Amino acid sequence: MSGGIRRWLPVLAVLSAGGAAAAIAALLLGEVMVGVRFAPALGVAVLTAGAAGVAAAVVVVRRRTERLRAQVLEAARKEAKEEHRRFLRRLDHELKNPLTAIRLGVANLSAADLDEAARGTAARVDDQVLRMVRITRDLRKLAAIEDQPMERLPVPLAGLLEAAGEAAGELPDGDDRKITVTVPDVPWPLSQPPGDADLLELALHNLVANAVKYSGPGCSVALRAFEESTHVVVEVADTGQGIPADELPYVWDELVRGSEVRDIPGSGVGLALVQAVVARHGGECEIRSRPGAGTVVRMRLPLA
Repeated sequence: MSGGIRRWLPVLAVLSAGGAAAAIAALLLGEVMVGVRFAPALGVAVLTAGAAGVAAAVVVVRRRTERLRAQVLEAARKEAKEEHRRFLRRLDHELKNPLTAIRLGVANLSAADLDEAARGTAARVDDQVLRMVRITRDLRKLAAIEDQPMERLPVPLAGLLEAAGEAAGELPDGDDRKITVTVPDVPWPLSQPPGDADLLELALHNLVANAVKYSGPGCSVALRAFEESTHVVVEVADTGQGIPADELPYVWDELVRGSEVRDIPGSGVGLALVQAVVARHGGECEIRSRPGAGTVVRMRLPLA
């Protein structure tokens, strides 16, 4: 019999006996297995107080164990998030120079005396390299958003929405979309949540660009904002093709693109970036969509 098993025989014997002694043995076993430390007085209190003491001791064990588990999970989550940010920074660093070299090589080939088929091949290669450049650029932005210091000043969301509505018409294909901006000013102007105006402008730009990109000629794109209890809500809606229901849970993930839009240029980072910005502000995002009808994305930003 190993020394480890022999060491636990007294505890197992007490456990089989039941009563307050069994409770103390359980406490000691929990102390070793979970790593929660108990004062010696706790065991004495259990023996003295009988059943009431056993019940109280069990509550203490449960609470301390749950607290320890929560601390371990939170530490693991933070470490995983930091490792993810390090990966994004390394990815940008490692790919920047090779992608630049490939683009230069393709440009030199295009300048040569090539036949039509070869020129078409060179153009397709350049398009794919540009896509990789956009992806690494957007991933770098995402990592920076999660790391960089953030202002906490009142943000004039009404002005940001008006500016985003005007800029939408200048986007590719934006001139044939019906773009509207609705911001309440009666009985009072829209409140200004605390935050970083540049980051929120970036998030809003991504939502508007998506709405224009994934809707067709003549479709409507609506930007609107309103107050909801302790939050300001910003919505960007469109009457585009919508997103299949089984794909909605994954749209916030990096590099995920819908099965219906893979032929449309994009990095697949836009919504992940929006969510990162809103999370830095203590808010939350949600999306609703109906295939063939359109999509609405909502950002809820706390006022305090």
